[in-house]
Amino acid sequence: MHREHPYPTTPWRYLWFLIRHQLSRVILGAVLGTAWMVGLTLPPLILSRAIDDGIRTGEFAKVWMWAGILLVVGLTIALLAILRHRTMTRVRLEAALQTIELTTRKSVQLGSSLGKLATTGEVATIGVGDAWTMARSLTATGPGVGAVVAYLVIAIALLRISPLLAGIIVLGMPLLMLSLGPLLNHFRARGGTYREAQGRMSGRVVDMVSGLHVLNTLGGKDLLAERWEADSDDVRRAGYRVAATESWIRGIAVGLPALFLATIVWVSARLAVQGELTIGDLVAVYGFVAVTVVPIASFIESAVDINRALVSARRTVDFLRSEAPPRGTEEVRDSAGPLIDPATDVCLRQGEFAVIATDDRVQATGILHRLAGLEPSDARWGAQRVADIDPTLLRRAVLLLDDGAFLFGGTLHDAVFSGTAPSEPHRESTTLASGMDDILRGADRGWDSELRPRGANLSGGQRQRVRLARALARDPKVMLALDPLSAVDAITEGQVAQRMYDRRRGATTLIASNSSAVLALADVVIFVDEGRVAASGSHDDLTRANPRYRSLVSRGSWGEEGE
Repeated sequence: MHREHPYPTTPWRYLWFLIRHQLSRVILGAVLGTAWMVGLTLPPLILSRAIDDGIRTGEFAKVWMWAGILLVVGLTIALLAILRHRTMTRVRLEAALQTIELTTRKSVQLGSSLGKLATTGEVATIGVGDAWTMARSLTATGPGVGAVVAYLVIAIALLRISPLLAGIIVLGMPLLMLSLGPLLNHFRARGGTYREAQGRMSGRVVDMVSGLHVLNTLGGKDLLAERWEADSDDVRRAGYRVAATESWIRGIAVGLPALFLATIVWVSARLAVQGELTIGDLVAVYGFVAVTVVPIASFIESAVDINRALVSARRTVDFLRSEAPPRGTEEVRDSAGPLIDPATDVCLRQGEFAVIATDDRVQATGILHRLAGLEPSDARWGAQRVADIDPTLLRRAVLLLDDGAFLFGGTLHDAVFSGTAPSEPHRESTTLASGMDDILRGADRGWDSELRPRGANLSGGQRQRVRLARALARDPKVMLALDPLSAVDAITEGQVAQRMYDRRRGATTLIASNSSAVLALADVVIFVDEGRVAASGSHDDLTRANPRYRSLVSRGSWGEEGE
C-alpha cells in the first residue's frame, strides 16, 4: 500500500518548504528588503531636484530643503538596512536549523538501518554544509525581491527622464540573465559532482576519527593515508572545475553590467549635450546607474546561491526520502515461546542461559541481530515473526548488549541507570554482577565519577563492564550479548561471568563467546559451524565428543581491546 511521504520530494519544493515554515518572517524580510532597495533609488532623484530647483535657479532655501530630505532618507535607508539584515539573518538561521532538525529526526527514525542507507559522512555534510548553503539561498526572498522592485522603480524613473534610457534598462537585464543561464546550469552540474566528492571525504574523516586506534594497532595507517590523499585529490579537482565555471560567471557578472551601464551613461551624456536632458537629469541618471549595480549584483548573487542550494537540496531530499524497512505493529503474543533463527537453526528456550560458540564473529553478530529484530529476517518468537512485533515493545522485552554500544558523557551512575534512582539493593546487585565494584574502588567519587564520551577515560575492559552493568540494570526478559567480557583479564572474566550467571539465573540469556569461563557456565552450548548449528549440549560433553568444538575453544575468544 502506498504511503504518503511527509517530506518534500524535489529540491524546489524543499526550498519552498523552508520558506513556508517561516512565511511571516520571510514576508517581513521581503518588505524590508524592498523598502531598503527602493530607498537607494531616492538619493539620485533628490540630488537632481536640488540641482534643477535650487542651484540652477539660485534658490538656496530649496537646496537646504532637499539636503534635509536627503539626510532623513539616508538615515531611513541605514535603519532599514539594519532591520533587513537582522531579519534575513534570522531567516537563514531558522532555515538551517530546520534542516538540521529534520536530518536528526530522520536519522533517529531510520535507527539501525541508517548505516545501510547513508554514510555517516553524508549525514554530517548535510548538517554542517548543505543546511547553511540552502539557508543562504533564502537571501533571495529579501534583497532579491527588493532588487526586482528597485530595478522596476529605476526603469520607471528613467522613463520619466528618457524613454530611450528606460528601454535600455528594461532590455539589458534579460540579456544579462540569458547570457548567464547556460553557465549557471553548468555550475549546478559541476556543483553536484563536487558535493558527492565532498560527502565521500566527510565519510572518510568520520571513519578515521572513530577507528584510528584500531588502525594504529593493525598497521593500516599507510593504506588510510593513501585513500585520504585520493579523496582529497578528487575533491580538489572537482573544486577547481566548480571554481572555473564560477569565475566565468563572476567575470560576466562584472563585465557585462559595466558595459551595459557605460552605454547608459554615454547615451545620457549625448542627450544632455543635445539639450534633451537637464544637468539635474544627467546627475539623476548617473546616480541611478550607480544604484543599479546593487540590484544587478543581488540578481547574480541570488542566482548563484539558488543553484548551489538546489544541489544541496537534492542530496537532502534524497536522504529524507530514505525509508527504513517496514516496522512491525503487533504485540508480543507468546513471550514464553522459544526464540528461533531459521537461518542457522539456533533455538533459545525461555529461562535458558545459552552460549553460542562459533569461529565467525560476523555470523554470531548476525544471529543476535536477527533475534533482536535489528535485521530483516524470518526469526520467530514462538509462532510469531520477530519482524512483525512493534520495535518499541520488542526493545522493552529483548535487550541486545553490543560490544560497540555508545557510552555518553556524564557520570557512571547516569551511564548505567540512565538518570533513574534505583533502590540500593538493585544498585548493589548490579554493581557486583557486572564487576563494576572494581571500577568504583578506583574512582575518586564512586558512582558520581566522571565518564567521558565513548568512555575515553576507561580501559577497554572497564568500558565492557559499564555496558554490562547498563544491560543488567534493565533486567530484560531476554538478554542477548556479544562477547561481553572479551577485554578483561582471565581471572576477572571468570569472576564476572559467574556473577552474571547468578544474576540472570532463570531469565532468558544468550551470549556469543568462545571463552571457556563463559561456556562452562552455560545451561546449553550451541556450536555453530559453517553457518548452521552443528551440535548442542553442555560444554564438557561437546569438548569430549566434538573435535572441531574442542579446537575452537582451545583458541579462545575472537579478541578485543584489552585492559
